[in-house]
Amino acid sequence: MHLFINSLAASAGGGLTYIRNVLPHLAATPDLHVTVALSPGLKEEFGDLTNIDFLELECSPARRFWYEQSVLSSLIRRYRADVLLSTGNFALRRAPVPQVLLSRNSIYLSADYDRDLLSRREYRMWLDTRLRAVLAKRSIRWANVTVAPSEAFAEELRRWTGAPVLAIRHGFDPAGFTHDSSPLSSEVEEKLRSAEGSAKLLFVSHYNYYRNFETLIRALPLLRDRMAGRPIKLLLTCSLVAGKNPGSYRPEAAAELVKKLGVSGMVLELGEIPYRQLHKLYANADVYVTPAYTETFAHPLVEAMASGLPVVASDLPVHREIAGDAALYFQTFSANELAETVAQVAQSAETSKRMTAVGRARAQRFSWKTHVERIVDLSRALLESTRPRRTISLAS
Repeated sequence: MHLFINSLAASAGGGLTYIRNVLPHLAATPDLHVTVALSPGLKEEFGDLTNIDFLELECSPARRFWYEQSVLSSLIRRYRADVLLSTGNFALRRAPVPQVLLSRNSIYLSADYDRDLLSRREYRMWLDTRLRAVLAKRSIRWANVTVAPSEAFAEELRRWTGAPVLAIRHGFDPAGFTHDSSPLSSEVEEKLRSAEGSAKLLFVSHYNYYRNFETLIRALPLLRDRMAGRPIKLLLTCSLVAGKNPGSYRPEAAAELVKKLGVSGMVLELGEIPYRQLHKLYANADVYVTPAYTETFAHPLVEAMASGLPVVASDLPVHREIAGDAALYFQTFSANELAETVAQVAQSAETSKRMTAVGRARAQRFSWKTHVERIVDLSRALLESTRPRRTISLAS
């Protein structure tokens, strides 16, 4: 089987994490040839993978949807692909081969995100999101099968569209995640040394609005009061400076909030950490925390659990599905509950130890190998269907 993967949307965050992890497993799959369409510059990090061809295409994010609709069909025919895997939320309207769509962007369904954008007067971004939501919704109808990375998000998509959606959870590869032994940059190492002796909270994300940075920042002075003099450091894998993060999100308000609350000394902006080195950062932290108000899978939760970190997370169905009893949860926009929950974990060695044990065991449930096997099996079933648009069973 020849699988054509459209990963032009993979530029940061979960999209890039996905393609980084699935390609090595696809390369090891017997009787499978893969062509991957991706942005220039990404091919280099994959090296030579057996039976995988890389097709680097120059396309700006603003033009991506229209570029895909006008160009990809002819490329799929030229490369004689059998099945199309669209990984970036949008399907081809008239795909020349059976199509599997990966839908994994929850902001199109999030009322909280809409309210957040309007409160920030991000009217252009709000309108752009609404337009993309229309296309994402129609894409689910255009694809033969739509796949979501969690059952919780699959259920959201079913309610939103009335269409069947299959949940195939994303995975985790502990050996692949920790194999890199290269040191962190000297600047990052110096910042981590400055946090020695502190209770270190880690949040892995570039800056964006739906990860709810501001609630986490508002919790810091409250947490400082609850920790009885023990210093607190929040480790961020981003910089709260304009132009230092992917996308068009503006971090100035978050940076101003840090100054206004007098917590500048509690926040360590480490900047972007290469994915292959993230395991070193988890090893330097005490608690993983995420205040996100919308999510589809949350890869860092699994990474944190596998690294032995107790997790404190906003109370979302997706977070509960992924972390279960390995996490404690707080009301999403409550800085007070966030602070209380983090303090509960940080001040109790017994609680932390229990959560670490549960988390390590739970992380073993997630496998990229299993995910890839199910995607390949689904693709083969589509290929073997006698009618290209035939509906197949979505039983998991």
